[in-house]
This record gives sequence, C-alpha cells and structure tokens, in this order.
Amino acid sequence: MRYLLASTLAAVIAVASPAAKAETSGGSDTPKQQCAIGSVTGVGGSAQSFREYLATPDRDKYRYLADNPIQCKVSDEGRASGCTGVTSLRHERVSVYDDIDSATMAVVARVELDRGTYPVIIVVLKQDVQCEE
Repeated sequence: MRYLLASTLAAVIAVASPAAKAETSGGSDTPKQQCAIGSVTGVGGSAQSFREYLATPDRDKYRYLADNPIQCKVSDEGRASGCTGVTSLRHERVSVYDDIDSATMAVVARVELDRGTYPVIIVVLKQDVQCEE
C-alpha cells in the first residue's frame, strides 16, 4: 500500500513539474524575463505618476518629467514612502521587485530626494531593464 502511494505521488510530481515550469516561465511561446538585479536606463516613478507620464503625448514628456520630480516622505528611520512624481534613471542598478503587467515592473532603485539618496520602489518599463547575470 505504501509502495503504491509513493509511486503514485512520484508520478504526479513528475507530470506536474514540467507544467509548473511552463507556467512560471510564461510557457514556451513567451519566455518571461526573470532576474533579481538589473540596470535601468529610462524613466520611472510612482505608479500613478508613471501611468500619467506614459499617457502624455511624446512632445510633452520632457515637460512632464521636469514638472513632476519624484518626491517622497522620509521617516525618521530613513524609509521613503508615499512617493509621487517621476525621475530619469541612467544605468541605475536596481533590485527587481515585482511584475505589474505585461509592459511594466516595480523595482527598488536608489533615488535622489531632497534629504539625500534613498531606496524607493518605482515603476519602470520592462524594456528599460537589463538583467545582470
């Protein structure tokens, strides 16, 4: 009886493993970019501000970037939160946090604020992220 249970369990695991790998990698059609550390060159910001930036016509993007610099509340412990606005990043090393949708992802980047440089969770375009090996 134990042998039957063990062999059935092993068979289920063997069948489920390839299916689970296919789901986590997005299937064989579209491999999902997965990394923990990367580099970003482009614009990023708070979720709401970044959506507004993307919706801005191309001719006005520079003005939106200049008029909406990233601002955050910084606690006494040195944690940034409640951020608004956008910032330009150039070869900024980031920690990948989470996928937002098919085009954007959340990353943790060091951002220059009024009171210094702090790690902040911001949204960036996936195409702007280059994964490190």
